[in-house]
Parts: sequence; C-alpha cells; structure tokens
Amino acid sequence: MFGPPVKLSIHAHLDYRAPQPCDLLLQVAVADYPGQDVTRQGLEIPTTMQPRTVGGYDGVGQRVWLHVADEFRADYRAEVLVNRAAVDLYGLSQVPLSDLGAAEIGCLMPSRYCFPEDFFDFVVQTFPGLRGGPRVAAMLEWIAKNFTYDAFATQPTTTATDSLAARRGVCRDYAHVLIAMLRAVGIPARIVSAYAPEVKPQDFHAVVEVFLGGAWHLVDPTGMARADDIAVAGVGRDAADISFMTSFGLMELQNQTVTVDKS
Repeated sequence: MFGPPVKLSIHAHLDYRAPQPCDLLLQVAVADYPGQDVTRQGLEIPTTMQPRTVGGYDGVGQRVWLHVADEFRADYRAEVLVNRAAVDLYGLSQVPLSDLGAAEIGCLMPSRYCFPEDFFDFVVQTFPGLRGGPRVAAMLEWIAKNFTYDAFATQPTTTATDSLAARRGVCRDYAHVLIAMLRAVGIPARIVSAYAPEVKPQDFHAVVEVFLGGAWHLVDPTGMARADDIAVAGVGRDAADISFMTSFGLMELQNQTVTVDKS
C-alpha cells in the first residue's frame, strides 16, 4: 500500500589520494528508476577532470569515468522523492524457470562473489516445504537471527560462502548470502546499491532485488532499510557490478562520509 512520498536528501563526500595516476569508475548518482523521482542532483569534482558518463549494469543508473593524477575529492548531492510501496512477500509467487527472460536468467547464475551451488544442501534442509515469497521471507528471518553486523569481518575478496560460514559481515555480505540462497532455489536475485536514512553506520548501502510475481522487489537482509525509503543507484549480479568507486590502480582513503536525511 502506498503512503505519502518520502523525501530523501543525500550527500556523499569522497576524499582520496592516488599515489600514481589511475582511472576510476564512479557510481554514486541516484538512478532514474521506478518508484523514485530525482528532483535535484549534482556531482562536484575538480575542474581539471574531464568526466565521461556511461550507463550502469543492465541499463540502471550511470557511471562516470575519471582520470586521477593525485588528489581526488568529490561531492554528490541529491534530493529524491520515493513513492514505492513496502513489499508484501507472502503474496508473491515464484516464476517458473521456463518463463524467465534473459536479464532474470543472468541473475540465477554464479557470479564473482555468489556461488549458489555451495548453498544447495543448506537451503533445502533449512527452508523445506516453502516456495516463492514465503521462502524469501523465511530466508530473511533466518539471516536476521543468525548474522552479526561486523565491519571487521569482511575483506574485498569475501564471498557469500565465506560469509555464511562466518555468520557475520557488512551489508554487501548479507546481500551476497541472500542472493546465493535465492539463486540456489531458482529465484533470480541481484544486488542493489542504494541510499537509505536508517543505515547505521551511515554509508553507501547494499540491498537485494528478488524477482517474484513477474517483477523485481526490494528487500534488505540487514533489516535497516525498507523498500519505501530506499533510493536506488545501481543494480548488478553482485558487489563487483555496483561499487561506488572502482579504481584501476591504488586509491588511498583520506576521508569519506555519506548522509541521508528523511523528511
């Protein structure tokens, strides 16, 4: 059920240093996406840089190519109206595999961080007798009860399989585990880069879209965000496709802040 639109005011500040010149791909802008309306946005970068904009994965959002020679500072600001209903998983059915299209089929397959084959036995034993939305809801409940949010328990190379064994991680790890679980039972799932107001500690956030009932639906396995207060920036098979910054060379963090205010 739709309520009044939620207004989000977003500010992301990046301050990095490149010891050697390198190229980077920045993905911080809120996307033109169903359920949200970007009323104002802008990216401030050094005037000496010549950005080139390209589309995001699966045509969602946009990325910016930049060449960094030394210091790099950027400020992204946006105002977004979110008018999206909270999802009711229990009323959503699983789509037969033979009815899936090319985009959904790609979100069934193994990817860099998500290996559904490692989850086959686990999901069959842990969630028996369930299908579709009720099965997704049960997976979310299991993650909420069994995982601990821990910023020190993850590395850039941590996979969903690693995170399931550790039972801890950050938002991308929670998302990877849910994605691998879903793909293991034939439900397409993809990761979403997002902004949301209740994320603690506040940062770039990762949630999940699950394909049920013929459409994509947002869920947050960390429990910190709801579909009706999430601003989507990009989507992908896993975190490799949605990183807010992908550098093709070393970038040293100096300072980084993200604020999302809700009104």
